[in-house]
Amino acid sequence: YSEAYQATGRQRYADTARRIIDYVKRDLTAPDGAFYSAEDADSEGEEGKFYVWTKAEVEQLLNKDDAEFAERVFHIEAAGNVHDEATGQLTGANVLYVDEDKSETARSLGLGEAEFDRRFESVRKKLLAARDKRIRPFLDDKILADWNGMMIAALATAARALHEPAYAEDARRAADFILHTMRTRDGGLLHRFRDGQVGIEGQLDDYAFLSWGLIELYETDFNVRDLQAALDLNAHMLEHFGAESGGLYSTSDDAEKLPVRPIDPADGALPSGNAIAMMNMLRLSLLTGDATLEARAAKIAHAFAGEINGMPSAFCAMLSALDFAEGTGFEVVLAGDRDSADGQAMLKAVRSRFLPDKVVLWRPEGKDAGAVVKLAPFTAEQKAIDGKATAYVCRNFQCNLPTTDPKRVLALLEESAK
Repeated sequence: YSEAYQATGRQRYADTARRIIDYVKRDLTAPDGAFYSAEDADSEGEEGKFYVWTKAEVEQLLNKDDAEFAERVFHIEAAGNVHDEATGQLTGANVLYVDEDKSETARSLGLGEAEFDRRFESVRKKLLAARDKRIRPFLDDKILADWNGMMIAALATAARALHEPAYAEDARRAADFILHTMRTRDGGLLHRFRDGQVGIEGQLDDYAFLSWGLIELYETDFNVRDLQAALDLNAHMLEHFGAESGGLYSTSDDAEKLPVRPIDPADGALPSGNAIAMMNMLRLSLLTGDATLEARAAKIAHAFAGEINGMPSAFCAMLSALDFAEGTGFEVVLAGDRDSADGQAMLKAVRSRFLPDKVVLWRPEGKDAGAVVKLAPFTAEQKAIDGKATAYVCRNFQCNLPTTDPKRVLALLEESAK
């Protein structure tokens, strides 16, 4: 949703992203900042009971005008919109949903958008407060490294796209917990944490998804430790999960031995760990200038080329990585004081477009530059000009002339993306 907002500018997508994050922060966040796994669909032995509404319940809770507003906006019907699975008959229960842009709904109700927003939020909060008094579904309070990695990636992406620094802080807390609590002595990962106990040898998805989250987090607040951690996890993954075919096994070579060691390139309910690992290595290659990572990513694509050709729709994440590899991938190096007004203007420009084929590094000035240059030696001479935040837009490490003008940066980005 954050990326859809970047790509289209439609506020509805931004609002949806924010509300998903609100839910996760409110109901799925542990005191230490990591994220729980799930809430059940069932409560009081009935699927969906916590979430659905009858028309009578809404009319009892709200005044007449607010009830009519809610019924129109959330599609609440007397007969309900939920069908019984066995009989197919409507049950009287309603799932609340919105299926059109608010400008269209506001127009149909004869309201301006500001008044519509005020009433929408007022009604939504009243319904939420009433729902919170119900018996909640069971909370699955396991903390899983792979799922946390995906949430860290989502929060970091939203922080950039929606200009919400607090989302990056939430991602940081979760990342710090996983890195400090769910690691082995040799730098590996453990899969699960619950009730103070960690366990289960980390699997491919844990390494791939957490590295993904760390790369996104680096490109959000440019803490070099995140980039280093992603590189370390990637190196550990290659050492212990690599297959002779070029792909990656689902389990480590020092995990419990199985009759057949699984290897799976296809997407399921989650994207393929092989695909995410491939994308991570392509991005890390651009971020650091290490061509061996790009070459290793290519081996994953070659390993599964026949399967991908046979059923491309089962390999969407892998196809995204292939598109990145074969497309217009480019590097943006920003140099200078990130907290300055011109630094923030430069960042805003870089983040104002949906350009998934770019990676972004920040090269600070002075002694702080050393850590970045150590990981990305090609940034050694990419410095701020006349003390102003400066952008270097490059492809294959061949750079355009540097610029201190955010508008020029946008033009260069759009040219590079063609």
